Amino acid sequence: MIPTLLIVDDEKHTRDGLQQMLEDQYDVYLAESADQAFNLMESETFDLVLTDLRMPGKSGLKVIDKALSLPNSPPVLMMTAYGNVPSAVEAMKRGAYDFLTKPVNLEKLEILIKRALDSKNLETEVKQLHERLDKKFSFEGIIGNSSELKKVIERVKLVAPSKASVLIEGETGTGKELIAQAIHQNSNRPEGPFIAVHCAALPTNLLESELFGHERGAFTGATERRIGRFEMADQGTLFLDEIGEISLSTQVKLLRFLEQKSFERIGSSKSITVDTRLIAATNRNLAEMVKEGEFREDLYFRLNVVQIEMPSLRERTEDLPLLLNSFLDEFSDENGVEAPTLEPGAMQCLRRYSWPGNIRELRNFAENAVVLHRGGKIHDYDLESKFRGETPALDGSNRVISPLDKEENEKRLLREALSDAKGNRTKAAKLLGISRRTLHRKLQQWPELDVKDR
Repeated sequence: MIPTLLIVDDEKHTRDGLQQMLEDQYDVYLAESADQAFNLMESETFDLVLTDLRMPGKSGLKVIDKALSLPNSPPVLMMTAYGNVPSAVEAMKRGAYDFLTKPVNLEKLEILIKRALDSKNLETEVKQLHERLDKKFSFEGIIGNSSELKKVIERVKLVAPSKASVLIEGETGTGKELIAQAIHQNSNRPEGPFIAVHCAALPTNLLESELFGHERGAFTGATERRIGRFEMADQGTLFLDEIGEISLSTQVKLLRFLEQKSFERIGSSKSITVDTRLIAATNRNLAEMVKEGEFREDLYFRLNVVQIEMPSLRERTEDLPLLLNSFLDEFSDENGVEAPTLEPGAMQCLRRYSWPGNIRELRNFAENAVVLHRGGKIHDYDLESKFRGETPALDGSNRVISPLDKEENEKRLLREALSDAKGNRTKAAKLLGISRRTLHRKLQQWPELDVKDR
């Protein structure tokens, strides 16, 4: 899209000359007075304003004020034949991007226009990024209406403004890091860094270096000083995921930090103090680990100032449709295709499924559905057997029976459901978790199973 410029100058030859020079690269509007510029700014949107300082009536300083009062204010460049310091200072105080003296150096003007536009674009991108982050990590960005999730959100609201350490417990894939990010985003330090470390992914020696840093020569391979994550997260939040996997020696160093807010880099005796808030998460039972001597009790109590228990997806199945629709929309946008729709029978199957991988598994299902069923309908029979509650049958040698037997298994289930429902198709469909239409289609396929409603 071609940037739009507004040139404000009471001298016609200056306006026309600048327009002739710039109109090859920009969409140029002209105004001969501040009042005319005001009218144009009310009716048009400009990416940059170039204005003279001294004009009859209102001066260029008023043009700056007007431009910067607009909702999406454009950068302003000031021109004047009176290139004195007081004029430049006043223009910059009013918010002008930069200052040029007349006669205008055209090469310099082109450079300044490009810089101003680039600066504005960067400012817009940063603002949009912050808006996306705020939306993604605010309480409203956490999807769900279940009572279990509402309890979590209420706890987050209480703990976020404090400096207290937080321990988030829950199964893998329940969204513990998302909650940690929400705590950070709604704390008193949202502008600070949010640093995440997955403790289970690193061996003990590398984890200590990752957390606390090291000095050059501290150990073999330490060829230069390394700043640790605690220092990187100063004035922000450090999130330690899978905290139950750290060694006892690392636990001692972590305990010292929580007690004194200080630590030493590996290979150094100099104490470093930082203002870093700690949030930890685990899918293990730390209280049981304490009893078994696998986790320090004093560290457990230091970490567990406030505990947040994340519910599994099977404990909040009422949120499943909301989560699924959100993920389907996300992946359909990402892939540039229409999102598929789930028929009632398929949704019933998904509601009954235990979701051992929790939300992470649901995201995987949604991405798979978008890729394989773009814009189509997903029926219960389109789902993998695990979602339909089917357990693979085994022969005498514990080998899975051939999928060719699937039709016989399906017939058996239909026959049993119709028998239990005494031939009532509506009841049989409910027992199977499918729609009556799907049952009707199956009975057309296998008429020998058909039993009239009793």
